[in-house]
Amino acid sequence: MFTDYKPAVHLNQVSYIIDGNKILKRITGSFPEGKITTLVGPSGAGKTTLLKLCNGLLSPSSGELYVKGQPINSYEPTELRRLVGIALQSAPMVSGTVYDNLALPMELQSKKLSADAAKQLLHDVGLEEEFMHRKVSDLSGGQRQKVSIARTLVNRPDILLLDEITSSLDRTSLKEIEELIAAINRKYKTTIIWITHNLQQALEIGDFTWVMMEGEVIETGESELLKSPATDKVRHFVKGGAV
Repeated sequence: MFTDYKPAVHLNQVSYIIDGNKILKRITGSFPEGKITTLVGPSGAGKTTLLKLCNGLLSPSSGELYVKGQPINSYEPTELRRLVGIALQSAPMVSGTVYDNLALPMELQSKKLSADAAKQLLHDVGLEEEFMHRKVSDLSGGQRQKVSIARTLVNRPDILLLDEITSSLDRTSLKEIEELIAAINRKYKTTIIWITHNLQQALEIGDFTWVMMEGEVIETGESELLKSPATDKVRHFVKGGAV
C-alpha cells in the first residue's frame, strides 16, 4: 500500500544507539508524500528519536535515511531545516511579540519577514492579524501552539514533523489544531508525520499509522489498522488506549 505513493522520507535498516542502549532497531519504512502519517506507541518506543532523525537533529548510528529521494546527509543543515519543519509540544517561544517569533526563521537567514507575509501566516493558522503585536506571554496554550506552527510554516516546508502538539490542550483547542493541520495538508500538500498518544486522533486524522514499541515498528498501514490490529502486541496496546 505504501508502494502506491512516492516516499517523502524513507528509512532503510535505520538504528540509533546511545550509551549502548538501542533506541531504534533496524527500522525500514516510508512516509508517503502529501499524506498524514501518525506515530503511536507507548512511552519509550523511540517515536521522538525517529522524528529527530528525519530533520537531522540526530544522526543514525547505522542504516540509510532519504529525504525527497536524496540521502539526508547530502543536504546542508539549513537547507534540510527549511525542507523539514518541526513543531513541539512545548511550543517554545522567544520573549517578545508574535511577530518577533514569526520573524525568527527569516532572521536566521539574514532576511526580513514582511508584515503581509506575517498576516498570511496568521491567517493560515486561524489567528487574526491583531495577534501580530501581541506579547507571546499573553497567549493561551492553543494560541501559542498556533503561533509555533505558523513559525514552522515560514519556510513553507515540504515535510512537517509534529511531536505531541495537542497533548496539553483543552478539547476545543485540540480540535482547532487538528483542523488546522488537516487544512495545511490539503492546501499545501504538506507531508505530515505526527506523534500522538491519542489513538482516536490517530484514527481520525491519519491517512496512515505506524505503531512503535521498544524501538521497533510493529505494524504499519492505513490508520484503520487501529480498529483491527494484526498482532497481539498491538491489540493489547489499542485496548489500553480504548480506540
